[in-house]
Amino acid sequence: MITIKPKKGDLLIAEPSIIGDLSFNRSVILLADYNSQGSIGFILNKPLEYTLQDLIPETQADFKVFNGGPVEQDNLYFIHQVPELIPDSIEISLGVFWGGNFDAVLQLLEDNRLSNSDIRFFLGYSGWDSQQLENELLSNSWIITKNIYKEELIEKCCESFWKEKMLELGGNYQLWSNAPENPSYN
Repeated sequence: MITIKPKKGDLLIAEPSIIGDLSFNRSVILLADYNSQGSIGFILNKPLEYTLQDLIPETQADFKVFNGGPVEQDNLYFIHQVPELIPDSIEISLGVFWGGNFDAVLQLLEDNRLSNSDIRFFLGYSGWDSQQLENELLSNSWIITKNIYKEELIEKCCESFWKEKMLELGGNYQLWSNAPENPSYN
């Protein structure tokens, strides 16, 4: 039985038990939407080797691009904390917004009005059909936590974010924080 029901804006922390899952091993996901039809989120801590300029050559922005998840990896998505600058944004929660007018984003980038702490770009997203996330929660694939960082989440997230969350959870999770990513390397 799921004790905590996920909601939009929560963080999903990959349980150590999903080691070997190439997409989600050691992932921290921001749940951007959650409803009866399904869920959408973005992996926050998996940078790719691309910058925004690699994907959109007409921009000079060298912002890192992150792996948002295994769905639609040929599409670019973004979260941000500047809805007053990006029209048509959708609030996820606590000052974190999803999407908006991409032409406005390109202009803001050209004018050097966005920083890495304002916006994060993703190739792809993480998606679950109706009841799929609930089933994964029942099988102990994820830990649900609140976004205690609010709008500072964009700046806070780095490659070591999963390890930091394991240490915060304490107990047996502290042991997993230092385990090798691939247990066969142990």
